[in-house]
Amino acid sequence: MPNHWSSSRLDLHIDLDAAGGRRCGLESSLRAAIRQGRLPAGTLLPSTRGLARDLGLSRGTVSAAYDQLVEEGHLTTRPGSGTTVAEMPQHAPAPALPAPAPSAPRHDLRPGLPDVSAFPSRAWLASTGRVLTSARPEIFGAGDPQGRIELRSALADYLGRTRGVITTPDRIVITSGYYQGLGLLSGVLAAGGTSSAALEDPGHNLFRGVVQRAGFTTVALPVDAHGARVEALTQTTGAVFLTPSHQYPTGVPLHPSRRQALRAWARATGGLIVEDDYDGEYRYDRRPVGALQGIAADRTVYCGTVSKTLGPALRLAWMVLPHCLVRPVVQAKQEADLYTETLGQLVLADLITTHAYDRHIRAARLRYRRRRELLLDRVAAIPGLAAQGVPAGLHTLLTLPSEGPTEDQLLAGCAHHGVALRGLTELHHDGAGRPQGLLIGFAAPSERAYPAAVDALLAALSSDEPGGAADSPGTAVSSTR
Repeated sequence: MPNHWSSSRLDLHIDLDAAGGRRCGLESSLRAAIRQGRLPAGTLLPSTRGLARDLGLSRGTVSAAYDQLVEEGHLTTRPGSGTTVAEMPQHAPAPALPAPAPSAPRHDLRPGLPDVSAFPSRAWLASTGRVLTSARPEIFGAGDPQGRIELRSALADYLGRTRGVITTPDRIVITSGYYQGLGLLSGVLAAGGTSSAALEDPGHNLFRGVVQRAGFTTVALPVDAHGARVEALTQTTGAVFLTPSHQYPTGVPLHPSRRQALRAWARATGGLIVEDDYDGEYRYDRRPVGALQGIAADRTVYCGTVSKTLGPALRLAWMVLPHCLVRPVVQAKQEADLYTETLGQLVLADLITTHAYDRHIRAARLRYRRRRELLLDRVAAIPGLAAQGVPAGLHTLLTLPSEGPTEDQLLAGCAHHGVALRGLTELHHDGAGRPQGLLIGFAAPSERAYPAAVDALLAALSSDEPGGAADSPGTAVSSTR
């Protein structure tokens, strides 16, 4: 039961009923009062006899509590001077809490985000059970910087079967997401003397920044209706970073004649092709276009990820490398974070080898195709907007007419309606005077939420007042790879 210790000097709340007994309660109450400043340094405490009388305790209990706090440095005692509160070190003030993150948009139609509510939890759990049941204890030890051989073997078979990639397990390196893989590769190439790189214009500005931070001089490689204009590559370009199966953000595949021209350029100049196959599994009108790596395996780095098929939280991606790059990239991976976590690699390997991964992708492909068709049907009712690109991927690009609301106005209007999108202009190397457009992702909302998201989008795009909340939250974009 709580008590108050009162004297001519002090009035202090004491809880003697704390767990551990009355002595522990006295110790805890005094300790808390000292730490919180309610008993300042130098305060003279009552004698053990006087405090015992005030609190109805034995003198021995109070003496033991005082002795414990003296041992801890909270109290000091001197013969003839009584017991006082010790000088305690001053603690620095707690740092200010960071500002709260912006709230998530009500309707998330940003490009490149999958429907994580459709994550195959049951299949993942079954694979996890199989992995743990058959696992040897060594899987819980240090991992392999190159990645588990089980996953590299499964990927070699899967990529050859579904994407036409030519590889063996020893040429695959597992990374913690595409973002890390791109950074590792760029660093290795820069250290090896490559200084100039061409990147698609428009293209993903976040990944362009990764290449630039590695020390590259970057050159804008124009994109048209047939993909990257590879004829613009020169003898001095050391590497070219491309999204040939589904160009980001325009949505067009690289034309077959340009694929051949790109292979010829790489072989004639010794240049390297870096292929980002970020959503190659999703083609809705025909079989997916095969990977470019399949026709230039010795001059291409092929990059893939589960961020679009399963979810970005898994942080699992891979690079298929020419033999000469495997050792330096593995070394860079080891220096970066030693290795990618093991259990997720083994579970993914099981998903692939049992074909649960294939089944999940087939179901997602059907679901996303329906969503894209609904979006395009609804947008077609708005004059001036034109959808670009082939039926593929997780987003579509709407180009804007020269007359009417600007990209910024439409983005602000969408934000005002709680819809998050992305604009085209920022994806150009230099956005001044470039075509304007909206990138609309149709995958992120759940099945139940998607129709309402499309309704909100159409309301924003059809509004007579497209402006509104230019600084509303929800338009910022971060990589999920």
